[in-house]
Amino acid sequence: MSESSNTNLEQAKQEGKYIRTIRSFVKREGRLTKGQAAAIEKCWPIMGLEHKNGMLDLSEVFGNNNDVVLEIGFGMGKSLVEMAKNAPHLNFIGIEVHRPGVGACLMDADEAGITNLRIFEHDAVEVLADCIADESLTTLQLFFPDPWHKKRHHKRRIVQGEFVEKLRSQLKMGGVFHMATDWENYAEHMLEVMQAAPGFKNQSATNDYVPRPDLRPLTKFEQRGHRLGHGVWDLMFERTK
Repeated sequence: MSESSNTNLEQAKQEGKYIRTIRSFVKREGRLTKGQAAAIEKCWPIMGLEHKNGMLDLSEVFGNNNDVVLEIGFGMGKSLVEMAKNAPHLNFIGIEVHRPGVGACLMDADEAGITNLRIFEHDAVEVLADCIADESLTTLQLFFPDPWHKKRHHKRRIVQGEFVEKLRSQLKMGGVFHMATDWENYAEHMLEVMQAAPGFKNQSATNDYVPRPDLRPLTKFEQRGHRLGHGVWDLMFERTK
């Protein structure tokens, strides 16, 4: 949220007006394990990023000018850590609102000796609005977001036209917005939104979904889904203008 928007929201609250803000997630306060808590204490000064510090200078954050991959909602962080480990020539930023996931990700990253990963514990929409400069990302990843499967909750889905239009400017020309979901209805929703979004080209040869690329690790959750016959849909859209 921009400073002016935040000011307007605070002013409205002071005037007694009820402002409804729709979020794409529910904050669940899980309990940290001792390992997760220790990892946050040890690693946050090096790997942690603060929304309150505003716009990032990515070359300063990472100490190099390598391409940057940003993932929204990394869960417990296992696949994000694996990607960072497998691609030391890339820089990775992960955003997650749930502290146990942040702790688990930092613990795994520390054990793997990874230096090309940084973490936000904050709302991704606000991070993108306030901390990520235009044309600074090579890839933006959104894997298995909350599907909000009930129809009355579809407005909470993060993939919406307005959100996609804003993130387009933060991708470099030719940069990719990569989504994955195991809910077919959400996959159809994502496809519909992206096909209507200006300035994007579908990388699918059939103009719908792409096979899972090798760069996206196969999670245990996904492997279990395959055994049970559940589908997973990947969408990759490239910025063209």
